[in-house]
Amino acid sequence: MSRVADDTMPVGTMAGTPQVLLAHHLKQLKLPTVLREYEKVAREAARDGVDHPRYLLRLIELELIDRERRTVERRIRAARFPAVKSFDTFDFAAIPSLNKMLVLELARSEYILRRENIIALGNSGTGKTHVALALGLAACQKGFTVTFTTAAALVNQLMEARDEKRLLKLQRDLQAVKLLIIDELGYVPLSPTGAELLFETFSQRYERGSTIVTSNLPFEDWTQVLGSERLTGALLDRLTHHVSILTMNGDSYRLKQSARRHAAGVVQNQATEIVDPDTGEITTT
Repeated sequence: MSRVADDTMPVGTMAGTPQVLLAHHLKQLKLPTVLREYEKVAREAARDGVDHPRYLLRLIELELIDRERRTVERRIRAARFPAVKSFDTFDFAAIPSLNKMLVLELARSEYILRRENIIALGNSGTGKTHVALALGLAACQKGFTVTFTTAAALVNQLMEARDEKRLLKLQRDLQAVKLLIIDELGYVPLSPTGAELLFETFSQRYERGSTIVTSNLPFEDWTQVLGSERLTGALLDRLTHHVSILTMNGDSYRLKQSARRHAAGVVQNQATEIVDPDTGEITTT
């Protein structure tokens, strides 16, 4: 009889306490949130008179929510953003030329499903990188893979890969990402080889993935960077076929923010200094 019981009983059932075994099994099943929350949720279920199906449903919902959060965090790390920016901290009023409604529509990331591009043009300091980073963050949150780089860094990466005979792999990786963000095109002139490699990157992504480009130069001046009217024309032909253009000209967004912070600091310092009229002692509150 004991032999039958041994055959039908799960291995390890009698080897430890239920809590130890449950922790072991939940770790094997990769359910860390259930492991962390099951006792707390059980107490809440007992207190509120919740039945077993609803108790299990709550646990599984917590696991799914936490799993999605961890997945989004992995996408953000993989994107290699220099900083995590959102539109919550962007001052649209500082850049009147920027179409706020269009930007918020783009933040829904549906353009990625349509494999469309975005180009942000404007003078230095107007928040182009902030907008690109915020759109990249929104894409990560919507479930898309994202890679962020500057134009100069990307060209250097492509040239190094070519020299080390791993260019094809890098190009496949760049082609596979759903959203490629190329920042600061126009700040550094490119060599003929670098310009050709960058053009190949755009061509390989044409109608296969979305690309965001920021530049301080109007389109007519891109030849200064790429060094060839023929190459510039071909690149713009592909890049602007399905595109939303964000115009971001105006006073420097960064300078305005710095000036506001400085002014706020001065006012704060003035407001907190108190002079004792009898002793002349200065105190702060």
